[in-house]
Amino acid sequence: MSEPSKEVNRHTIAVLVDNEPGVLARVIGLFSGRGYNIESLTVAETDHVKGQSRITVVTSGTPMIIEQIKAQLGRLVPVHKVADLTLEGAHVERELALVKVVGKGEKRVESLRIADIFRARAVDSSNNSFVFEIVGAASKIDAFIELMQPLGLSEVSRTGAAAISRGNKPI
Repeated sequence: MSEPSKEVNRHTIAVLVDNEPGVLARVIGLFSGRGYNIESLTVAETDHVKGQSRITVVTSGTPMIIEQIKAQLGRLVPVHKVADLTLEGAHVERELALVKVVGKGEKRVESLRIADIFRARAVDSSNNSFVFEIVGAASKIDAFIELMQPLGLSEVSRTGAAAISRGNKPI
């Protein structure tokens, strides 16, 4: 008999729920009550007519822990569907970040050059600062933030992951 895998992997889980008060608190409570970490969390209403929202959670764990999380999420009353996008095949995952860089002279020019390479847009500008908007995979945003550190990075706001499966199959 083989031993269960102890390898910790990152998983993106999509949860379709009724859009009602307390649902998000119950989902978060499930994670915190069992000591599971949430790396990223996004929530928005996706179907106004049906009154449903989609919660996208990025978490890490062993295969056994991830299965426990999915099973426990599925047992919550307002949950309609739980999908582990990481296991179910190809999916698209994006994050948005607003990155404020404060600097003058060469640092200002360099921050614009790097932003151009990363396809980040300047959405606000003053004489000594920029706010850049960047969209992409978390690793792309991490790399952009790292390069902005020595150029005067002063503030970052990130949305967390939004993800959807590829192809014509809904969750």
